[in-house]
Amino acid sequence: MTALLLVPLILPFLAPMPARRTLDRLAPATALWILTASALALAGACVAALGALVLTGLLKLPALAALGELIHPLRTPSDYLVLPAAAAATGVLALSAWTLARSAFLQTRSFRTARTQADRRPAAGDLCVVDSPHPDAYALPGRPHRIVVTTAMLRSLGPAEREALFAHERAHNRAGHHYFLAAAELAAHCHPALRTARDIIRLAAERAADEAAATAVGDRRLIARAIARAALACHASPSTRPDFAPAATTGPVPQRVAALLAPSPGRSRARRPTALLLVACTLLSVAAGTAGVVDFHHEVEIAQGETGP
Repeated sequence: MTALLLVPLILPFLAPMPARRTLDRLAPATALWILTASALALAGACVAALGALVLTGLLKLPALAALGELIHPLRTPSDYLVLPAAAAATGVLALSAWTLARSAFLQTRSFRTARTQADRRPAAGDLCVVDSPHPDAYALPGRPHRIVVTTAMLRSLGPAEREALFAHERAHNRAGHHYFLAAAELAAHCHPALRTARDIIRLAAERAADEAAATAVGDRRLIARAIARAALACHASPSTRPDFAPAATTGPVPQRVAALLAPSPGRSRARRPTALLLVACTLLSVAAGTAGVVDFHHEVEIAQGETGP
């Protein structure tokens, strides 16, 4: 049981490499779905495994064993292994819960501020212009969706580049990329290795919006130029937007520009084993975590005298 519960804690460390290659070798929109689903599954398996380890340690305590109506000792490996593992799992879960709650509070406050600021401004369709000396532009979720852009950003771009930037942000809102970014942020608080996956998911969302904007505008070079100029304008400028509000200037911009300017490669089936590796890693983690939790539940039933060994 304990060995199975360790598998979901180890496998996320192997995920970043196939995650990066999945984004490189699949269409960005497809990669975004695979990466986000994998990150959530890995995070869920990790939390389930940590929870089972915590409960295993708690049921080793006589008072909690009596409360759990255990009439036999819970069969586990040596207490010298189980109790430290349970203590460590408790600390990890507590820290994860604290950082997640803190992040949720800060992001909610940032979103309310941005939403209030946008709602107070007159909007031209979905476009909201904010008077600010700091260049910025981002897709703001909510009802209705908004594209928030500052006057400084408008001054930094030419007319065609502005339309290209707006097409990028509209692609974010249309595809609901804020949900993917929020899911990636949630997963990142469940396991430290998934912080890298969060960054890759953010890049995938930007690449997907880049490609959608290029299709809408019909000029990949224009999209690349608009993104590059907007990123240069935003360099070292403060931004109060929430992390789940996607923006064209986030992520490794040179890599995104290079992808837009490069000829589109054919993505044959021969180039997809990396995505399968990521999926296999995820499925193995979920299967091991599920088996460990089921085994733990079975051991509890045996200790309660509800079933035979």
